[in-house]
Amino acid sequence: MSYTSDEMMTVTAARTLRNGMTCFVGIGLPSEAANLARRTHAPGLVLIYESGTIGAKPSALPLSIGDGILAETADCVVSVPEIFNYWLQPGRIDVGFLGAAQVDRFGNINTTAIGGDYGAPRVRLPGAGGAPEIAAACREVTIVLRQSPRSFVGRVDFVTSVGFGDGPGSRERLGLTGHGPRRVITDLGVLEPDPRTCELVLTGVYPGVTVPQVREGTGWDLRVSAGLATVPPPTDAELAALRELRAAGQHHPRSATAGSSQMTGAIR
Repeated sequence: MSYTSDEMMTVTAARTLRNGMTCFVGIGLPSEAANLARRTHAPGLVLIYESGTIGAKPSALPLSIGDGILAETADCVVSVPEIFNYWLQPGRIDVGFLGAAQVDRFGNINTTAIGGDYGAPRVRLPGAGGAPEIAAACREVTIVLRQSPRSFVGRVDFVTSVGFGDGPGSRERLGLTGHGPRRVITDLGVLEPDPRTCELVLTGVYPGVTVPQVREGTGWDLRVSAGLATVPPPTDAELAALRELRAAGQHHPRSATAGSSQMTGAIR
């Protein structure tokens, strides 16, 4: 079965999640990957959304963190302060799945502003939401976004969510309790931080993707792991489940009112 680069990216991200994990989910590509994992190999994956839903099992992709389908299918719904104060900040969440507008070589995320200064940027983005605390306190973080020199930059224009800051020791100096980004999954391959330098290194490419192609989509001199691997392509079962999930969203009754809520949450 043929597949697109976006499908390859989503399946690769879904495979990183294990049964029984707790996952703090962002809207858009992260939500798609997390819900795919729950539908395939990790039915016991506990999805937690910023709005207070714990154990959500949506039949269609949510359009925002406030989508009613999350509360309707959750094991329980708690207040937003409880999500952050009890679940997130003490380190009870295994993995945070985040998107980005920009990510830099140390895994820092920008979802705030691009170009110019903060007061008068070239592009104003949706902002932080809960992403800074997810990046700070989850035991590990996975970032999912499409790769281009515009999105993969040497230094983000604004640090919305800290990855490894300026390099080794930055998280510790800031008092961040989580381990930071463990992988960045793109439509070309997989990047992981070097244990010594904390700089993102290419560790996996998709079938048919070359190292020069990935480097062309990166705004810094990307290092390549000596153990560079080719990521296995999606199985027919994974593709069928992903396409069924997407189709359910397109035909869900609330799709007609998607509007700006989907766009606002797409990169969080």
